[in-house]
Amino acid sequence: MEILWVLMALLMLSFVLLPYFRRRRGMIEQVPPGHPDAADPANYGFVRQEELDVRMPGPDQDLLDVLDLVQRTQDHRAAAQLLAGTEAAGELRWQRVQAFAGAASLELQQRPGNAGQAPGGQWLRVWRAEQPKDAGGAAVHAEFLVQQAWRTATPGTDEFRIIMEEARAACGDAALLAPGDPIPYIIELSVARGLAYPRQEFEQLWLKILDRAPNHMGAHLAALHYWCEKWHGSRELATSFAEAAAARAPQGSLLAAMPLFSVFEHLPEVNLVSGFYQSEVVTKAVHGALHAVHSARADDPMLAHVRHLLVFFLVRGERWAEAMDQLIHVDGHVGALPWTLSPDPAAEFAVYRALAVAGYEANGGSPATLPH
Repeated sequence: MEILWVLMALLMLSFVLLPYFRRRRGMIEQVPPGHPDAADPANYGFVRQEELDVRMPGPDQDLLDVLDLVQRTQDHRAAAQLLAGTEAAGELRWQRVQAFAGAASLELQQRPGNAGQAPGGQWLRVWRAEQPKDAGGAAVHAEFLVQQAWRTATPGTDEFRIIMEEARAACGDAALLAPGDPIPYIIELSVARGLAYPRQEFEQLWLKILDRAPNHMGAHLAALHYWCEKWHGSRELATSFAEAAAARAPQGSLLAAMPLFSVFEHLPEVNLVSGFYQSEVVTKAVHGALHAVHSARADDPMLAHVRHLLVFFLVRGERWAEAMDQLIHVDGHVGALPWTLSPDPAAEFAVYRALAVAGYEANGGSPATLPH
């Protein structure tokens, strides 16, 4: 019986991965209409897979320009200026803090420093040394330590705990430099998950965030991880947290999409239930996310995050036209869930995009019928 279940799982997995491996091997085959390889995403103006930007969920040209300058010159001043000019309690500043910290962490991974060579990310060390009271630099440093812990150590080990304790202290330093800034506390949410804060301590931390930025979508997504079954909560606790956030979401807030993220966090490893993605639970969460997307400001920095997750669920649910509608808004950038969980986010996104195009065309769609 176990062998039968394994075979069924492999069959379903091959449905998603086969088009990808065909393209990777350069195989040329005759494929039937409606098959992913029979449709060409380029006909819709979509970006080639190798040109997809894996760094961010959506465009932020100011950030890209500054990142390029900082990494090319190893001069932190442009980063400090950009953060100083970005709204403290907004989603955009949180994303930029994450981006600068991630860039420094990746540089250090690529150039750990040896044989007289300076380690990568040196500009962040200089930033903290030259501007110790700069709140932006302190926040980036705290987030850098968090990313280093998850990137280089295993949760539960002494090494992981030591780095996370250092990150916790850095969050405290950053909070003292900007008492009204929610970002140091949002960063600490990841520390809380890694160090397994008791629930009372976690809830006290969460209240500090709610006092400063009650509708911060990024903070809610970070907190959701703590309440998930795979960390320190359960499916029920995570669902309750997400639904409560959606219920109190003001008009135009993307918090209404929170239940969809909770559903995603609790997907079974291998789903063998036919029609699961058309089930009532998934359908309700998808509709909530679609409503949030349609009601949100066009320049909401979190909009792309919701659209990317919708692409995943709409393709799985064979809602091809709706998936295409989301794709035309986010194509070009893939730095978001669920793609970032893959070793090759661009390839994973490209598979789902090809499936969406194929399904759309198999049901009579074409570039001419797709609204832009």
